[in-house]
Amino acid sequence: MNHKVPVTVLSGYLGSGKTTLLNNLLRNEKGMRIAVIVNDMGEVNIDADLIANEGHLDKTDEQLVELSNGCICCTLREDLLIEVEKLVHKGGIDYIVIESTGISEPIPVAQTFSYIDEEMNIDLTKICRLDSMVTVVDAHRFLKDFQSGDTLLDRKQAIGEADEREIADLLIDQIEFCDILILNKIDLVTADELKKLEQVLRSLQPEALFIKTSHAEVNPNLILNTYRFDFEKVSDSAGWIKELTEGHHNHTPETEEYGISSFVYHRRLPFHPERFANWMNNMHSSIVRAKGIVWLANYNTVACLFSQAGPSVDINPVTFWVDAMSEAQKNEILSARPEVLSEWDPEYGDRHTKFVIIGIDLDEEMITKSLDDCLLKTDEIDADWNQFESPFTWRIRQPY
Repeated sequence: MNHKVPVTVLSGYLGSGKTTLLNNLLRNEKGMRIAVIVNDMGEVNIDADLIANEGHLDKTDEQLVELSNGCICCTLREDLLIEVEKLVHKGGIDYIVIESTGISEPIPVAQTFSYIDEEMNIDLTKICRLDSMVTVVDAHRFLKDFQSGDTLLDRKQAIGEADEREIADLLIDQIEFCDILILNKIDLVTADELKKLEQVLRSLQPEALFIKTSHAEVNPNLILNTYRFDFEKVSDSAGWIKELTEGHHNHTPETEEYGISSFVYHRRLPFHPERFANWMNNMHSSIVRAKGIVWLANYNTVACLFSQAGPSVDINPVTFWVDAMSEAQKNEILSARPEVLSEWDPEYGDRHTKFVIIGIDLDEEMITKSLDDCLLKTDEIDADWNQFESPFTWRIRQPY
C-alpha cells in the first residue's frame, strides 16, 4: 500500500469541545471522506441531515454510522490497532480522526502508530501516518479544573477504583504532548483572562500551534493533513523540558505582563528527605508546574523524578546514578556517554538536583531560599545519611 492514510488524534478533558469539533470536521466541504473512531457513539450526536438514508443511529448497539457525505463514524469496539487496520483495509476513506476519551493520556495512542505490535502482528506504520496530535482546552474551565485538586474518582470519571489520577496531571499530559492546541470557548472569558491563560499554556507548551476558537469552529485545513507530528519532537516540546535542555527562559514581554515566568533550580548537594517532603506538601500557590531530577540523601544510589502540576505532587525513583554503579557498568556508560563527565563532581559524581519551576507571580528568591533550606546542613553532611527521618518508603535494590 503506497498511500498511507493520515490520522489525527483529538485529546482534551471532558466538556472541552472535542465532540463539537468532530461534528464540524464531519461537515467539511472539501469532499474529504473522514472515518471517525469514538468511544461512545451516543455522545457524538451527529446531525440528522448528515446521516445517509440507509444509516441509522441506535445508541444501545451502534457500531457504524454512514454519513451522506461519504464520511463514517464508528464505535471503538476492539483494540485501537485492530479497529484502525480494519478501516484502512476496508478502503473508501481519506482520513481517520480518533477521539480519545476525555480521561485518556495521548502518548499511548500516539505510540500505537509508531511501532509494530508483534503480539497482534499489526504494523500501522505501513498503512497510516500520524499527522497531528490535537488537544482541546476549555478556556472557561481550565484554571478551575487545574487548580481544583480533584481526582477522577472524586468526579466519578475514573476507569475503576484503582484509578487515582488527578485532574491536573491529566490536563498536563494532554497539553505537554500535542502539536496543535485549540483554545476553545474563548467567548466565555474576557480578553484579559484569555491573554493570561494563553501565556500560561504557552509556558507549559511553547512548541504547539495555538488556535483560538468559539464553539470549536476550526478550519479543517489547520488540523488535517498538516504533517506536523514528529514523535521525538513532540515528546521534547513541553516547557519544562525546553528550559532544562535548552536554557529556554519564558520571560517575553507578554509573559512578564501577566506575571508568568520560570527558572531552573540546580544544586550539587542532596535534600534532607523529610524537609523536602514538607516543602513538596506546602508548595507555594504561585507554582503552576515543576518537574525534574531530585537527589535525596537517604536514597543516595537513585535519581528521583519530581513532578508537580497544580495541587498534584509526586516523586519516585527513576534510575540509578552512574556513580552508584559498579566500576564496569560505570566505565561502560561513560564510554558511551562522555558528556556525563562534563558535570562530574569529584566527590558526588553525577548526583545533583535540577528541576524547572513555572508559575504566576513567582518570587524566585523566596522559593530558592525555601529549597536551599531543605538541603543538608554543614553538620549533616558528615553524618550517616541513612539515619535521617524520611516519609518515603521505597525499597531500593543495589544497582549491581
